Amino acid sequence: MKYAVIETGGKQYRIAEGQTLNVEKLKQPSSKQKNQEVVFEKVLLVVDDGKAKIGQPFLDVKVKAKILEDFKDKKVVIAKYKAKTGYSRRVGHRQPLTKVQIEKIES
Repeated sequence: MKYAVIETGGKQYRIAEGQTLNVEKLKQPSSKQKNQEVVFEKVLLVVDDGKAKIGQPFLDVKVKAKILEDFKDKKVVIAKYKAKTGYSRRVGHRQPLTKVQIEKIES
């Protein structure tokens, strides 16, 4: 089985061809359009038939993916409270994400 580890949005993801995953929102003008192709160039590791290639820090490999949709994640509620002072605060946050489907790992 062929898989890779890519870096996008400050996070690392283990991916395989045909996989669907949610990544931090892509800051490309094309991310507004569905079925637009995007290329991830920060590939850290590729494993093919048990043989691993490790980048120093990145490999000369490209991963092609297709944008499925932009959406917001579930709301996360942050609550702050201090006893005996009457201080309480609630804030919500919804992280913007992009759903992508991995098309091909080109090594």
